[in-house]
Amino acid sequence: MFAPAFSVMLAAMQLAPAGDEPMPRPPDPDREVAPRRPGPSEPLRYFPPPVDPSQVPEPAAGVRRETLPVADRWRIMRALGMDTPWYDPYNQNWLKGDLPFARDWFTNVGVVSDTLLEARRLPTPVGPQTTDRPGSYDVFGRGKQSTLAETLIVSLALIKGDTTFRPPDYELRLVPVFNFNRNDVEEVRALRVDPRQGTTRNDNHVGLQEAFADIHLRNVSPRYDFDSVRVGIQPFNSDFRGFLFNDVPLGVRLFGTRDNNQWQYNLAWFRRLEKDTNSGLNDVMTRPRNNDVFVANAYRQDWPRLGFTSQATVVVDVNREGKGQFYDANGFLVRPAVQGDSRPHDYTVAYLGYSGDGHLDRWNLTATAYLALGRDERHPLAQRSQSIRAGFAAMELSRDYSWVRLRMNALFQSGDRDPFDGKATGFDAILENPQFAGADTSFWIRQAVPLIGGGGVALSGRNGVLASLRSSKDQGQSNFVNPGLLLVGAGVDVDVAPQVRVIANLSYLRFADTTVLGVLRNQAPPAKDIGLDVSAAIQWRPFMTQNIVLNTSAAALLPGKGLKQLYDEGQRGPQYSMLLNLVATF
Repeated sequence: MFAPAFSVMLAAMQLAPAGDEPMPRPPDPDREVAPRRPGPSEPLRYFPPPVDPSQVPEPAAGVRRETLPVADRWRIMRALGMDTPWYDPYNQNWLKGDLPFARDWFTNVGVVSDTLLEARRLPTPVGPQTTDRPGSYDVFGRGKQSTLAETLIVSLALIKGDTTFRPPDYELRLVPVFNFNRNDVEEVRALRVDPRQGTTRNDNHVGLQEAFADIHLRNVSPRYDFDSVRVGIQPFNSDFRGFLFNDVPLGVRLFGTRDNNQWQYNLAWFRRLEKDTNSGLNDVMTRPRNNDVFVANAYRQDWPRLGFTSQATVVVDVNREGKGQFYDANGFLVRPAVQGDSRPHDYTVAYLGYSGDGHLDRWNLTATAYLALGRDERHPLAQRSQSIRAGFAAMELSRDYSWVRLRMNALFQSGDRDPFDGKATGFDAILENPQFAGADTSFWIRQAVPLIGGGGVALSGRNGVLASLRSSKDQGQSNFVNPGLLLVGAGVDVDVAPQVRVIANLSYLRFADTTVLGVLRNQAPPAKDIGLDVSAAIQWRPFMTQNIVLNTSAAALLPGKGLKQLYDEGQRGPQYSMLLNLVATF
């Protein structure tokens, strides 16, 4: 019975190496790559000799240091004799926050020059009092217009703290903006209410777009999740594409991150500032508006899928400007809007929204939806109080093919079916600035198209997509009795070279309901078909950076049946715009 065990032991003794030498262990193919000689020979085997700790010498106490002391880690390049001039923003520069000027205090200085030259043709009324062209008895006048605008933005920031891995301890930022603009039109009263002021207007303004203090309250995790508070005039955008509230108001904002920056949140109160009429910049010399905006939102990265960010938002707009009238710098009444009995009114509206932005495999997706709920104390057109029930949704789907991006977009803004009932169902924003469907290259988004003969309101505001019938996007009140909008379109971005991008967009526009347009024009409701918005643009970056960018674009609104019924498009041709924009940044 011991024979099998004895045989196994004898075999092991014959295979074991002689002496104390351990048996070599073959390499694990999953953990290392075995070296081989050229040809079909066996792989080489190498076993390093064992290390004797007693043979490793201890460090000597008197050995000279082999490092050179430097003032701080930011000046290593300067210590090696490599210095760059102050006007070079691409290397270490104390003006750009690369080097501290004292301990851990940094400065960040930026200057942007934005030059715009624009030519357009819009529906323009003949002035009701007079015209500078005797013999003109038409409702519609000559519509050619031009704008020259120069804007200089100076950004000054003082920052304390090492911001490589964590937010700054303190940040003080001041951004004054200087603007000059010149406008030329062909009809009097298109620029100013007084026809004696002619068809040319030169204006300038100095605005304060940012002036805030950012204070780091605490870190809440080893990965520098944090809570901070920002007080003062500060930029804020309520969603990814600027559909609802994109402004630089006065306010207090508590914000921070959690769970390794996967959660981000904002809790804020803002008081809207009055805008300069002709530049759209903040006018801090005028009393702030009696309009408060409260915001609570949360972002979750990588949800519901990796690479996609979801955002939930609650925004409450409390407007208490119902105790007086407000005229803009050109003499036009903007609050309340000139419609109905033009009586001032208050309103409160809450926006419940969801936004998503990211990619699903190879598809890029941006989506936004809002539900507006509230009450208008007395709408001037309905001449009664109204409950607000309105909705909005927009989506852009795109895909990249090497140097080409194809885009598809759709937008829906609910409209109002009965301006005189107790419900306002037309959606409107607080202050929109949408980056969507071509943005400022699109005619419908770029231009303010006036509703001639329907009061001092516009079908759409400048740099706005909503058909809201507001007197002014910047200075007017929100209006929830409007025709609404349906937009469906496609676009393409083509990077023909590292310096050159070509952009093209085509959008079909249609009103959701035109009942309110018929009431304002005192006619049968026009057709819903607005027409086709066609635009093309070229972007040139000569140095392949954002320091110098030249944008040129052309757009036209090819009228549909509804637009032809509102304007005499058949006689004067389609509305168009062309612009040349040069942006230089330091």
